Amino acid sequence: MEMDELQILNAKYAYIHDDKQVINMHHILVRKSGHRQRQLGCFICFSTLLFLATMFSLKYPSVAIIIWTTLLARFTRKSSFLKYVEKESVVVMPAFGVQLETHYGSGRIIRRFVPVGKIVKPLLNECVTPLTCYWTLSLFLQDEEELMLVFKELRPPVKMLVPIWKSLCALTDSVESSDTYQEEP
Repeated sequence: MEMDELQILNAKYAYIHDDKQVINMHHILVRKSGHRQRQLGCFICFSTLLFLATMFSLKYPSVAIIIWTTLLARFTRKSSFLKYVEKESVVVMPAFGVQLETHYGSGRIIRRFVPVGKIVKPLLNECVTPLTCYWTLSLFLQDEEELMLVFKELRPPVKMLVPIWKSLCALTDSVESSDTYQEEP
């Protein structure tokens, strides 16, 4: 079995394309350049500040307050770690449909499956807010009022979204419209 791999790297994300004979897999990974160190630093600072505030507020700190401080700091660390997204994947299976996966730092994986017959057209949208502008990849589904976001947690750049969009267009036999996206020279 041959594997054709394409990679696009960014400061924040890494795109990996695994093209196997039948299944087409696209992965967007969050690069861990300094995220863990920043999280650990924030955890240590928060724990130290909470501990010092407890020590200075009482002349005789009790063991219960020290234990409470430690537990609260650990809970804060754990809750921020559980929400951390490591990667999101799009698995294109031509005969069946599309499987969308979100992998969290805790090991939890959320999978959503969309049958090929339900997909009308994949859309590459530019979202503009007062503070930022970013691109999203959405699926226009049959009998649904709202678009389904392919990447719910991450906002990868458009150069990483285009190969996934083209793969989804090939799946649904949609014609790639040149007025939708044009690469800049």
